[in-house]
Amino acid sequence: MTEPVTPERATAELAADAVLAVPGVTGLHGGEFGEVATYLPGRRVTGIRIGVDGCAVHITVRYPADLFGTAERVRSTVHPIVRVPVDVTIEDLTTDHETGPEL
Repeated sequence: MTEPVTPERATAELAADAVLAVPGVTGLHGGEFGEVATYLPGRRVTGIRIGVDGCAVHITVRYPADLFGTAERVRSTVHPIVRVPVDVTIEDLTTDHETGPEL
């Protein structure tokens, strides 16, 4: 059975898709203990936590990169979707030689 699409689910998924489309972003990151997530019926969106007062976005970025510029691009991309202040945390860096989260 398919879960109904709720506004919260659509917002979290739209925000995640927008973040992953920002140049230099290689992935969303759940934080040290996987605590950064939006919980949905039967699943979760890791790396995005949306609240009434703000949105936390935790990302992995390809190195070398303009870290401040990438964070600002993420912030300006996500803000129109969530319509609350957006805090961006760069949790990790990857290089072209790294291929996935199992490294």
